[in-house]
Amino acid sequence: MSLSRRIKEARVTAGLNQKDLADRLGVTQSTIALWETGKTAPRRGLMPKLAAALKVTSAFIEHGLHAASAPTQYAAPRRMGHVSQDREAMIVNPATENPVIAFQGVPGAFSHLSCRAAFPAMEPMSCASFEDAFAAVEEGRAGLAMIPIENSLGGRVADIHHLLPESNLFIVAEHFQPVHHYLLGPKGATLETVKEAHSHQQALAQCRNTLRELKIKPVAAADTAGAAMAVAELNDPTIAAVASSLAAETYGLEILRPRIEDRIGNVTRFVVMSRTRIEPDPRSGPCLTSFVFTVRSVPAALYKAMGGFATNGVNMIKLESYISVGDDSRARFYAEIEGHPAEKAVDRAMEELQFFTNNVKLLGVYPQAEFRQDD
Repeated sequence: MSLSRRIKEARVTAGLNQKDLADRLGVTQSTIALWETGKTAPRRGLMPKLAAALKVTSAFIEHGLHAASAPTQYAAPRRMGHVSQDREAMIVNPATENPVIAFQGVPGAFSHLSCRAAFPAMEPMSCASFEDAFAAVEEGRAGLAMIPIENSLGGRVADIHHLLPESNLFIVAEHFQPVHHYLLGPKGATLETVKEAHSHQQALAQCRNTLRELKIKPVAAADTAGAAMAVAELNDPTIAAVASSLAAETYGLEILRPRIEDRIGNVTRFVVMSRTRIEPDPRSGPCLTSFVFTVRSVPAALYKAMGGFATNGVNMIKLESYISVGDDSRARFYAEIEGHPAEKAVDRAMEELQFFTNNVKLLGVYPQAEFRQDD
C-alpha cells in the first residue's frame, strides 16, 4: 500500500474529511488532496503531527510498519505500491541510524523521484555519478542507494553491470518508476513563446513527435533535471526543458504541457542497494535472486550451466553478457531467476551452476515488486 493510500484510509478510519485534517495540520485542503493522490508527499518534519492527527504511529505512516495504534484493517501484511509493505519495513532497518538514500543525478532527476516515491521518509542524497552513489552507501554516508538498472524503451543502463559485482553492496529490493515527461518553462513562458526544449537525448527522442507538432527545436543536454536547472537559471521564455514534474517543483518552473511522451508504458526499473545483506522469508511471497558468473573454458559450458535451471523448473527471467573491465578475454554474465535459494529447486540449480562456472557472486535475494503482478 502506497503512502498516499495509507494517509487516505487512515483519515477515513479516523472519521475525518480532508478539510478537518487540513485544519489540524495548518495546511490547505488542496495539499491533503495532493498527498492522497500521490502527487506530492508530506514533509518529513510533518510526519509526527500527521500521525497524531490520524491516531496512528509515525512508523505506520512513513513505512507501513504495524503497531497497536494502527487501523485494525492493516493487521494482516499487505503489499504496498511498487514496494511491498513487508519489504519497506525490511529495507528501512539498515538505514534506521542513517535514513539517507543516495541517487545519481541532480535534484529533480527521475532517480530522485523514485527515492521519494518508494521511501518518502528518507532524505535523498544527490550524487554526481553512480560510483559516488555506491560509495556513499559503502562509506556509511547513506543507508541505501536507488540505482536504475534498465528502461523499458532504452534497455539496460550503461556501466551498472560493471559496478554491481565490484561493489560491497547487496540488492535488497526493486522499484519500477513510470517515466512521464513534462514540458517546463520559466514563469511567463507559454507554448507560443518557447522555441527550444533542452533535455537528455533519450528524453527528447521519446517526445520527438510532440515537440515537432509544437514546432519546438530539441537541444541535447547532459540530463533531464540538469536541463531544468539550466532553464530556470536562464529565465528565457523561449527556452524550455523536458523533465519530470519533480524538476518543475524543485526549480520553480511552470508546466507548459504535461505527459508529452509519444508512447505510454515508459518505465525504469531500479534496484535498491544496501551494505547489509537481507533476504526475505521465502514464504512471504515471490522472490528474485540476482547473481553474476563466468563460465569455464569447456565446450557448451553456458548451455550446461543453464541446464540446471531448466531441469529443476526454475524460471530465468534475465541473462545478459558483458565484458568485464580489466579482462576483455572472457565474458561475464548477469542473471536473474525467480525463486529463493532456500527453495530446494533453486538450491539444486545453483549447485549445478557451480560445475560449469567460475566466480559465481550472489548480488541479492529480494521480493518481487508488486508491479510485476500488476503487469
